[in-house]
Amino acid sequence: MPRVTYVSPDGEPTALDVEEGLSVMQGAIAAGLDGIVAECGGELVCATCHVYVETLAESLPPMGALEDELLEHVVAERRDNSRLSCQLVLGAEHEGLVVALPEAQV
Repeated sequence: MPRVTYVSPDGEPTALDVEEGLSVMQGAIAAGLDGIVAECGGELVCATCHVYVETLAESLPPMGALEDELLEHVVAERRDNSRLSCQLVLGAEHEGLVVALPEAQV
């Protein structure tokens, strides 16, 4: 079960053990973590689960065309390390992943 650290906009880290096969978004939602809205429930249509990947970016699945397009419409600044957390499905290789949450999702 990989441990993922979610860093709030004010710098406060929250480490969660997330079951393999779940997404970074699902881990946050299951724990009731503020900062990921996930209006569409992970269906890749809303872009309200935007995160900044701080570590292990190379171990994550590549960004698809639809995710890339949706990231053009996020509320917070899009950066080189921006991803939609619904697309980041976790495996053992993601132990220690750190994602920062943007100031706003909607």
